[in-house]
Amino acid sequence: MNRTITVTGTASAKAVPDMVTLTLGVETRRGTAAEAYDDAGKAAGAVAASLREVGVSAVDLRTSGLNLRAELLWVEGQGQKVTAYVASTSLQVGIRSQADAPAAIAAAVAAGGDDIRINGVEQGFADSSPVIAQAQEAAWQDAVARAEQYSALASARLGKVVSITQEPLHSGPIPMGGMVRASFTAEAMPMEAGESSVSASIKVEWELV
Repeated sequence: MNRTITVTGTASAKAVPDMVTLTLGVETRRGTAAEAYDDAGKAAGAVAASLREVGVSAVDLRTSGLNLRAELLWVEGQGQKVTAYVASTSLQVGIRSQADAPAAIAAAVAAGGDDIRINGVEQGFADSSPVIAQAQEAAWQDAVARAEQYSALASARLGKVVSITQEPLHSGPIPMGGMVRASFTAEAMPMEAGESSVSASIKVEWELV
């Protein structure tokens, strides 16, 4: 039976992100369901229009949720009473230039007024393949180094590769969660790009000779 050795190599690669993914919410609270629904639609339309005006492409705008519910309050002796109706929707926005992100966010906040919510910002890559390739190459080198070390300890040498298994990729976005309620003319808030990382893991089996 041929002796083999199996090791897992891991590594990560970093790069400055060049794309911002913004998750916006619109929420309206009104006296009737129809009013809440209609006003949410108007606010969402105004936010989307403001983003298009600052250069966001239509293909980078996507509605991802719609909800209409009643707000209930328990009143002693009367039971539950409807106090308001709340309509909400979400909009995911891809901003393909880091420099354009502050102005786009400010435009959306100004257009949405009190009904806008900022649910999160993630910075990443429009094309992540180069940084993924760097991480995968580094993971391979890590696997080779580990295998050579262990085979030497076993008084053997590495032979041919028997199998290679790529483990799932893991990325490290920069989340900036939170909620903003705004009723003012928003000015652009600076955004620092920093670095985003992508990790790779590879399992390799070699024959020992």
